[in-house]
Amino acid sequence: MELKHVDGKDKGNVLLFALSTCGWCKKVRMLLEDLEVGYDYIYVDLTSGDQRSEAVNTLKEFNEAVSFPTLVINKKDVIIGFEMEDIESKLG
Repeated sequence: MELKHVDGKDKGNVLLFALSTCGWCKKVRMLLEDLEVGYDYIYVDLTSGDQRSEAVNTLKEFNEAVSFPTLVINKKDVIIGFEMEDIESKLG
């Protein structure tokens, strides 16, 4: 699975599963950047074949509904949707 990285403060392993056309996904990215958090992300809709299968299967480990955005922090905390207060409390 090919992830893109955004530099910022190290708050652990922060991974965002998003769609390139999703307004809520963009809001999560903007919030992470406002908080200056370093994170990795993948636009699942821009993947195909094996890479898409891997992305969806990995996402299902954290969010069985495969909904977007899904933010995974240190492989244990999962925030689904644009939950500003939750994101700020975990990463702010």
